Amino acid sequence: MGTGIEQNQSFPIELSQIGSAVIKRDDGGNPKVYAIKTKIVLLLPKQNQGISDTLWEELRRLQKPEFFEIVDFTLPDLLADNYKDPCNKAGANARSLMHKLEIELIKPTDPFRNENCWLVLTSLFTYAWEPVHELIEYYSQKYKKAEIIVGGIYATLCEEHLRDAFKNRIIIHKGIIKEVEDILPDYSIVPNWKSSIIFTSRGCIRNCTFCSVKILEPKFTAKKSIKNLIYPGHKKIILWDNNILASPYWENIFQEIEESRLEIDFNQGLDARLITPHVVSWLLRLKVPIIRLAYDTLGIRKVLKNTIDLLKSFSFRGRNIIVYCLYNNPFDNDTPETFLSRLQDLIDWGVVSYPMRYEPLEPRPKNSYVSPKWTSEYLEMIAKARRVLGYGGAFPPYEGLKKKFLNAKSFEEAFSLREPKCK
Repeated sequence: MGTGIEQNQSFPIELSQIGSAVIKRDDGGNPKVYAIKTKIVLLLPKQNQGISDTLWEELRRLQKPEFFEIVDFTLPDLLADNYKDPCNKAGANARSLMHKLEIELIKPTDPFRNENCWLVLTSLFTYAWEPVHELIEYYSQKYKKAEIIVGGIYATLCEEHLRDAFKNRIIIHKGIIKEVEDILPDYSIVPNWKSSIIFTSRGCIRNCTFCSVKILEPKFTAKKSIKNLIYPGHKKIILWDNNILASPYWENIFQEIEESRLEIDFNQGLDARLITPHVVSWLLRLKVPIIRLAYDTLGIRKVLKNTIDLLKSFSFRGRNIIVYCLYNNPFDNDTPETFLSRLQDLIDWGVVSYPMRYEPLEPRPKNSYVSPKWTSEYLEMIAKARRVLGYGGAFPPYEGLKKKFLNAKSFEEAFSLREPKCK
């Protein structure tokens, strides 16, 4: 994301990559790519909300590859119309375009199905429930006797919401599917993807008030080995564990990663409370370009500071340590002032802070929830600062940012932006 400025008006710009694929099994049961399509979408607002008609026309006339599309996100859209904030509207528009792409690819496969088929639909985050409902409605009408099974995050967290909408027309699967936990995915259907995504453990030993893991994966379980889940020819391993260092087998896993000689991404972060000098010595043996931690409440301030100092003492650079920083949290006494305090700590400690806006577990439009101790105006100030002052949504410890945040006497001063000057 970025910010556009034309004359005395500023507005958000979003560049999104969307894509969809249809996988079909052949007569031998082997999955094959039936159809695949990707797009790069530049989302801009027009006229009084953004760029002028003159500039829009210039952009429209540019020579563009077939996969590139410029979209006015202020136009009416079923999903995006739920949002007033232009940033959220652009994001919703991108999701809507991806949903349309999915429908475009799936409709030609209708002849492969009949009334005796069964359909499995997966769901993602709770704020993305509407496309799930649309697909259920579409296939319920088209195949009135077909068995429809719905699983995933939204289906697990919001079972009643889903059941109220479709009653007994669907079967709801909650949680993970244990039978596939040790099966290597067939990455051959996505040949350009070069990373093996792996869970070495499920669940978490913590019980954070704001987290859904205790519902999605209530029992902590861990694998002793992941060798069978590393796809031949891949260049990277991405671990999606909620808390890998809580695993009794973490050292075994690290050794297997070291032997693979692949780059490793601890994508969901490492628990600072479990990082010891022994853990750091192991991290040094791995190809870890980025260390991810979390600073969700002031309660872990001391242990987090000690962990960052420890990592730095072992030669990990502050610019390569990213710390997720939760805000808009209705629990744990989270306020704009306590968020600023945590942000000031991180920039003072010389690491990269990545603000993470809390989303509630119930289905509602993304970024529409405002915690009781926050206001929509304060939340918008953070969003704008991330676009204008930050890099990729994060706040690196640049000297300019350090001065701005550390010298700020209040939240408003820290996140206020200068108005663009007119020439």
